[in-house]
Amino acid sequence: MNQPALSAIALACVAGLAFAAPVHAATPTANGADITLYRSDSAALYASSGDNNVDDGYAVVRELRALALKPGLQDITLGDLPDHLDAEALALGFPDGGAKVVSQRLLLGQGGSAALTGLLGREVTVLGDNGQAIASGTLRRAGNDGLMVSDTTGTSWIRQYAGVRVGSGDFPTGSSLRLRIDATRGGNTAAVLSYPTSGLGWRAAYVATLQPGDDCRMQFESRASIANRSGRDWHDAKLTLIAGEPNFAKASAPRPMMMQAKAFAAAAPMPEQAQMDNYRSYTLPAAVNLPDGSVSQVPLYATRTLGCERTNLVENGGTWQPPQPMLGRDFNGGGSNGTIVSTLKLTAFDSLPAGYLRVLAQDSHGTPQFIGEGRIGDTPKGGDATIALGQAFDLRAQRERTAFHVDQAGRTLDEAFRITLTNAGDSARTVTVREHPNRWREWKLASSSQKPSRQTTDTLEFRVNVPANGKAVLDYAVHYSWTATDKPQP
Repeated sequence: MNQPALSAIALACVAGLAFAAPVHAATPTANGADITLYRSDSAALYASSGDNNVDDGYAVVRELRALALKPGLQDITLGDLPDHLDAEALALGFPDGGAKVVSQRLLLGQGGSAALTGLLGREVTVLGDNGQAIASGTLRRAGNDGLMVSDTTGTSWIRQYAGVRVGSGDFPTGSSLRLRIDATRGGNTAAVLSYPTSGLGWRAAYVATLQPGDDCRMQFESRASIANRSGRDWHDAKLTLIAGEPNFAKASAPRPMMMQAKAFAAAAPMPEQAQMDNYRSYTLPAAVNLPDGSVSQVPLYATRTLGCERTNLVENGGTWQPPQPMLGRDFNGGGSNGTIVSTLKLTAFDSLPAGYLRVLAQDSHGTPQFIGEGRIGDTPKGGDATIALGQAFDLRAQRERTAFHVDQAGRTLDEAFRITLTNAGDSARTVTVREHPNRWREWKLASSSQKPSRQTTDTLEFRVNVPANGKAVLDYAVHYSWTATDKPQP
């Protein structure tokens, strides 16, 4: 007979708990758990390959368990729990007050012992390698060193076996919870088991399809991507999604399962949105199934048409301000050949949880094609969200310094630039040139070949029209000044 490869059983939460006899088994997990999911951007949760068992994400689960109790003290085992649990936060309650938990122990099973620990207290038959029964009785212990099985004649320790069979009920998977319960009366009793777990998470997924025409308009789809790599399946679960970033003090490759397009029709029921303390909650209108090792998608908002703003952006410098005037000629660069980035900005029609926005545009045949993707942060209603789509293929920018003069005695510096924009495309384009005069906080625009479209304390913006198969030139000059108390950096 062969020794099976079993993982070691880790015991946690309550040390030194003695098992009382007889042991009564609990029924398997009931369907219809209430699960509160918190947002997670973990790449492992949403990856299309890799291990299904992922210790990322955070969820709080509340599920009903039907227990067959007898009066007095007894030990039961609740199986089919996720692989990653917080032993200090597990709780079993009895709504009718007819029983109470005296102590509890979490059995963290992995691999083969994940199922065997869930069978503790159950009647089992141990099989040899020829398929014949070698022992039957109540399973007391399971580990790498064998199985402990007891019946009316005594207790056996079985070191070599081929398999274990149960006569009734499901074969449990995942971790198990061993509890000592004191019941005031016997019979079937409803209990509520609550616990936090990892391996579950969600994030928003947005798809914007740009519409043809000169104005920026798009069809905007909002979805919630829900990842389950917890080590167990969830059936008919009622989900509440939490948007925001609560603080977690403890550190703690699925196939995408997309709903059909008709499920996202505007007439379909949408999640109920509400304020939850300083966060935002979305309660799904119907129960969903979450198979282990899957990413499911559900609608978050009804699909709608939104206005937007497209920008071809070339940016030089940043908003950082030095602690003293910077007089070096090569500070912040002089000339450069730059790519031009295409961006998309939208205004949130409602509270938009953080997630990724995929953007499509129709090609010459009317087929939507992918043109870029970016992440947007939590955006309140009326707020703006901007993503970079990618580098514009037909547009280029060249920047050169055309003048530079420092007057140390007069405490001034004058600097001028020329930005040449070229367009190899068949249609005219508008390019936004964003410059940051950040040699010193005291500056003014001395001259420019066209009026800036926006000017702040650290930014100059110009919207430059570039003809098809042509070029446009922007010239501007900046005048800096400082006082005698300021100490310039040469």
